[in-house]
Amino acid sequence: MAGILGMVLAGGEGSRLRPLTNSRTKPAVPFGGSYRLIDFALNNFINADLMRVYVLTQFKSQSLYGHMKKAWTVSTITDRFIDPIPAQMRTGKNWYEGTADAIYQNMTFMQNAQPEHVCIFGSDHIYKMDIRQMIDFHKEKSAVLTVSAIRMPLSEASSFGVIEVNEDGRMIGFEEKPANPKSLPNDPDHALVSMGNYVFEAKTLYRELEEDAADENSTHDFGHDIIPKLFPNNPVYVYDFSTHYIDGEKKTVYWRDVGTIHSYWQAHMDLLMDDAPFTLYNRKHPLHTHYPALPPATFIDKNGVRAEVHNSLVSAGSYIQAAQIDHSVLGFRSNVAEGSIVTESVLLGDVKIGANCVIKRAIIDKYVEIAPGTVIGENIEEDRQRFHVSDEGIVVIEKGMKVGF
Repeated sequence: MAGILGMVLAGGEGSRLRPLTNSRTKPAVPFGGSYRLIDFALNNFINADLMRVYVLTQFKSQSLYGHMKKAWTVSTITDRFIDPIPAQMRTGKNWYEGTADAIYQNMTFMQNAQPEHVCIFGSDHIYKMDIRQMIDFHKEKSAVLTVSAIRMPLSEASSFGVIEVNEDGRMIGFEEKPANPKSLPNDPDHALVSMGNYVFEAKTLYRELEEDAADENSTHDFGHDIIPKLFPNNPVYVYDFSTHYIDGEKKTVYWRDVGTIHSYWQAHMDLLMDDAPFTLYNRKHPLHTHYPALPPATFIDKNGVRAEVHNSLVSAGSYIQAAQIDHSVLGFRSNVAEGSIVTESVLLGDVKIGANCVIKRAIIDKYVEIAPGTVIGENIEEDRQRFHVSDEGIVVIEKGMKVGF
């Protein structure tokens, strides 16, 4: 679509996802066996034929750069690009001080592209979106800003910006991460929350960013500062994500914030459900990423013991030898030796599990090696002495660990 520029915020530190983010930025965290979190945001742009996108990075971005170089390089022959931009302190000696400041520090790039509208999207949620539908709504309403929103259980809404709208869809209230979020008028158990995706009229965005940058009392954040200041006296509208549709998929929309270990693990388990709410197989909305040159996943029986895989995703280059894999997601080059049992677990790739191990409800980061006979996930208190364990009992094995040797 002419006149549209995408700005993807990909500098998240991801502190609640540690130890998975000890050595990588949150958008670079692997997901679903073959992908990185950032892939879902970028696929939403590409599948909508929005091919002018800047990706703003900051924390521990090397693995993200490497992934983008391999997966998201676009020919320079036409006016299309997906370009990562590192934090360059272009307006001073500070790192990005908030989401609005990140965009402000890169305003020159936006102005050089001369867009009519700017799409500012996050990069750490699991969902599919035809962004053109949101842009069409934005134009139809003659909005200066449109915010995408979804219903959220009231018990979880305090982690998001909570929105109030009138019957026409215009924003009439907004509060960022309130301690006591307001419920929907017709639904006391749910609130309407911001998904962190914005479509701005470009001139309005520039003006608001300039004014915000000059305000010494601002936190320079869209949720805390820009939106609360803008909506009372300007046409700010709310795009209801529940009305969204993707050709070839269910009418029920799926959106998951994977900001915690448990939500990250649960989103993987969602992929393995009967009639899964999020599909990787829709050819009308393909999910592009980098696929390394690897052989197909291999399953070998040994000494009369069968390799068994149930309700699982196993990526290329994996080698499963007389082991049992159940309700698990295995990334590239995951090796599981004979007699081992892996249940309700996520292996991020390049993992070696020795013979006769038992692995339950675990997330195993890349380059981990586990000695034969190791048991993980059966005695949580014992696991806490060795590993990070979430409040819900998900065991996380940190990148590069050698367990039991």
